[in-house]
Amino acid sequence: MATLVITVIGDDRPGLVSALADVVAEHSGSWGRSQLARLAGTFAGIVTVDVPGNRVDALRAAIGGLGGVLETTVRVAPDTDATEGAAAEGPVLHLDLIGNDRPGIVREITGTLAAHRVSVEDLQTKVVPAPQAGGDLFTARAAVRAPAGADLGALRQALEHLAGELLVDLSFEAQDLADWE
Repeated sequence: MATLVITVIGDDRPGLVSALADVVAEHSGSWGRSQLARLAGTFAGIVTVDVPGNRVDALRAAIGGLGGVLETTVRVAPDTDATEGAAAEGPVLHLDLIGNDRPGIVREITGTLAAHRVSVEDLQTKVVPAPQAGGDLFTARAAVRAPAGADLGALRQALEHLAGELLVDLSFEAQDLADWE
């Protein structure tokens, strides 16, 4: 069995997910994890599909045939036992951020995380109108994974300092709160 990572993008319209799901099913693929969204009138997403090894090439070709409806890329995922085992050793941390929107917030936060060798596992952001204040608020939710043995106290200090500089509210917690002690 091979795992494919499929990315899709196209002008939003009904039936896009169905078209992709039809092709996957026709090639004995099993739809796995996915994140699909409509952003600024564009449909975009990423899907993992498990498919028998002898069907990989045929499924790749069929997905490529969706070019008139969706732009797609298909990549065979690396051996997950080798890559996820090392990454899954450290604690998962959850971050929530809200503040006045301005360029560079994501760069600053992810730069601090990268400096502490923390990997982003999931990041969701949006900009919403600020009630009664005018302007826009930037919000972000992230699940990140610190490496085993990471100095979580130093990470916490760095994030608190950065939140002060950016003038944003930032909350974070480890799945096991004792990890922060």
